[in-house]
Amino acid sequence: MSCFWRTSDLAVLLIWGVFVAESSCINGNQTAQNSPSPLPEVNTIVSVQMGTKALLCCPDVSLTKAVLITWEIILRNQPSCRISYRVETKETNETNCTDRRITWDSTPDQSPDLQISAVALDHDGHYSCQIATSDGHFQERRDLQVLVPPEVTLSPGKSRTAVCEATAGKPAAQISWTPDGDCKTMNESHSNGTVTVRSTCQWDQSNVSAVFCFVSHLTGNQTLSIELIGGDKALRSYIPYVIPCTIIIIVLIITGCIWLLKISGFRKCKWTRPGASTVVEEDDMQPYASYTEKSNPLYDTVTKVEEACSMPQGEVNGTDWLALSATGI
Repeated sequence: MSCFWRTSDLAVLLIWGVFVAESSCINGNQTAQNSPSPLPEVNTIVSVQMGTKALLCCPDVSLTKAVLITWEIILRNQPSCRISYRVETKETNETNCTDRRITWDSTPDQSPDLQISAVALDHDGHYSCQIATSDGHFQERRDLQVLVPPEVTLSPGKSRTAVCEATAGKPAAQISWTPDGDCKTMNESHSNGTVTVRSTCQWDQSNVSAVFCFVSHLTGNQTLSIELIGGDKALRSYIPYVIPCTIIIIVLIITGCIWLLKISGFRKCKWTRPGASTVVEEDDMQPYASYTEKSNPLYDTVTKVEEACSMPQGEVNGTDWLALSATGI
């Protein structure tokens, strides 16, 4: 019985050790199937989300037997990069390697694994590790695929339509709707390898008031919902905006009328003032006219002559004729 428990404990320790070794090379959303063997090479697809750390492993070979460790990196639109480490001399060489984000995980004599500190879109490519030993050559190739989560939006359209868009995702996202409608989906590819997926749907059924957009992607799934706008519901949606605008317009009209009445009344008062001033001017001139009439002797003489001429000759007294004769008439 004691041997059974010891055997079981040993099996658990072995499983735990393999899990730790695998998990150290599988980071985040990476997936790998490692099976170290001599040539031919083993290909592994590794998917890593952009912005995370990636750890790429070499074949599981004892470093005590290793003679030369070489990493060959082929990135998109870039020359091939080669990093090598010679165990005997502990010499490291790099050729055409300019990206400082790609480094050894630790020191090559302790671990031949390679790490990328922050994965970017331009890290898409092939990473091949070769280990030369006294028993032969071992090689493992990893195809790194960078995942980019899309930006998902859902917006209403006209006539009971909705638009669901997954922008700049890598790879392209998948869009589905609930309930089903009359949908059209378009994909737009970008130069950096990302894809924008746009799905437009229309629902003619009047009993459909809300719809759901499901976006599936390797980085995670998202679900958005929205209420459809159309018919009487669309008209009711504008009522909260129409009523305040109507009130504001009425207030402006009333204010404008009051302002016009005030302006017209002011002008009327201003126009009646010149007539009053004319009367005052005539009154002001009256004393001057009286003064002129009293102080002009010629005017007095003419007046007396006119009066004398208008009277019968027999009624003119001597005093008046003497006065006329004295004036020389």
